[in-house]
Amino acid sequence: MNTYRLALIGFGNVGQGLAKILLNRGSWLKNHFDAKFLIVAVSDLHKGSCYDPDGLSISELLESVDNTNGLEEVAAPQLGWNSLQTIRESNADFIIEISYTDLETGEPALTHTRAALQSGKHVVTTNKGPIALYFPELIDLARKHNVEIGVEGTVMSGTPVLRVGMDIMEGAVITRLKGIFNGTTNYILTQMETGISYNEALLKAQTLGYAEANPDGDVQGHDAAGKVVILANLLLNIPLRMRDVPCRGITHLTPEDIISVSKSKERWKLIGTLDKTDNGCDARVQPELVPHNHPLYSVSGVTNAITYTTELLGDVTLIGPGAGRIETGYALLEDMLAIHRNQSGT
Repeated sequence: MNTYRLALIGFGNVGQGLAKILLNRGSWLKNHFDAKFLIVAVSDLHKGSCYDPDGLSISELLESVDNTNGLEEVAAPQLGWNSLQTIRESNADFIIEISYTDLETGEPALTHTRAALQSGKHVVTTNKGPIALYFPELIDLARKHNVEIGVEGTVMSGTPVLRVGMDIMEGAVITRLKGIFNGTTNYILTQMETGISYNEALLKAQTLGYAEANPDGDVQGHDAAGKVVILANLLLNIPLRMRDVPCRGITHLTPEDIISVSKSKERWKLIGTLDKTDNGCDARVQPELVPHNHPLYSVSGVTNAITYTTELLGDVTLIGPGAGRIETGYALLEDMLAIHRNQSGT
C-alpha cells in the first residue's frame, strides 16, 4: 500500500470536490489502486489553515466549511500557517495548488508551485495561470528536483483532454486542435439562440454561477486563450505564450446575428484553434460559424469539447464537462493516480 500525504492550497469548490471524492471513494481507491491519500494540510486565504502530519478528518473539514465557511471547527495541532509555510514545512508529498487563477502574472499560484517543486514535492493543479505563462520553466524545475507536475484540470476540467492528446493520440500525430474551451461563453451563446440579448444571457449565467461578477476573462476570450497556450505547450510541444494568441470575444454578437445563421444550419461558437505549421503554430480565439455536420455544432450550454485533427485517425472529438466541483476535483485525482503509477511502477 502506497500512502500519499496531500496539502491543499485553496479550499474552494475544487478543493471541496476532491475532498468529497476522497471521503466517498477512499476505500475503493485503496482496493483498486493500492493507494491511500491523506489530507494533512489545508491553507486557504479566506477560510484559514490547519495541519496534522497524521492526517486531518475530511468529514470535519467539509462540515466546518459548511457550518462556518472556515476551518475553525477542525481539530488540528497546527493552525494559522500561511500557504508557503504549509508548502515548505508540512510533510506533504503532493501540493494540490487550487488557489485563484491570474492569467496576467500567474500569482499567487506561480510562487506556490515553484516553492513546492523546489521542496521536492509533486504538484497537481487546475490553475491555468502558472501553466499558461510559465510551463517550460516549471517542467524543468520539476525534472531538476525529480518530482512531477500534473495539470490535467487546466483544460476542460476532468475531461481527460491532455492525457488523451499526450499519451493516446501522440502516435496519430496531431496537426490541428479546435475546441469550445469556455463554458460561460458557450452557455451565453446557447441562451441567445432563444432570442434574448447578450446582457440578458450574461445575467442568467451570473445568476447560475457560471459567470463571474466581472466576466471579461471569459467573454473577451482570455480564458480560452490560456487553454490554447497550454494545449500548444503540452500537446504540440510548442512554447506558445499568451501574447501569441489573438483574441476576439463574443460581446459584439446580437440575437439577430445568432438567429439569422440558424436558417443555414450554422451556430456561432467561441472557438480556440491551433494549426501546426512548419515554423510552429497559428493560434487564435474568436467567434466562428460552425456547420451542422461538425461535432462542435451540437455542443450546448456549459459543456466543452475539442476536436483533434490527426494524420492517422483524421478528426477525433472529445466532449465533456469544462467545470464543476466534482468534475474538476476528479481532474486532480486523475493526475494523482498517474503520478502514483509512475512512482510505484504499476
